[in-house]
Amino acid sequence: MARLPYVDPATAPERVRDALAGLPVPLKIFRMMAHAETNFRPLLRFGGSILAQQQLSAPLRELAILRVANLSRARYEWVQHVPIAKAAGASDAQIAALEAGNITADCFDAREQLLLRFTDELVRNVRVSDETFARLAQQFPPREIVELILAVGFYMLIARLLETTAVDMDDPAGTAIVDASK
Repeated sequence: MARLPYVDPATAPERVRDALAGLPVPLKIFRMMAHAETNFRPLLRFGGSILAQQQLSAPLRELAILRVANLSRARYEWVQHVPIAKAAGASDAQIAALEAGNITADCFDAREQLLLRFTDELVRNVRVSDETFARLAQQFPPREIVELILAVGFYMLIARLLETTAVDMDDPAGTAIVDASK
């Protein structure tokens, strides 16, 4: 059971009510985020830009998001992003490896393993090691590195909101949110 009540769209301020009504799926995470009235719409836009406008490829982004969810023990985030990751091309073996915490499994190529190592260090240590950063900079352009950092940071924020407020589980929304962000 959630630690805070969900925002009721019927009694929410007009801007919040309109934002909630414009969502493709009425997930509980959005009704929890809506408490932060002035941050709600910018957070939705920022999340949408991560899902639909980054140069970083969707498969790599989703592997990083699933790693954040696993490290953060954010089951809601995991449940919502597994179908998105599959639609982006993640294999069942990759998802199983991430769920088991194995970022060096053979199902990941060298570039994916490097991205996952970077994600691990970013989540666990805040500052990524010089070695990992240098290796990533050889494989990814600056834009994609910064986009990866922003995606990981955003989903760390969402994981903390989910876990701290104990948002109740929703059924997976599939790719509806990603599709609506395009």
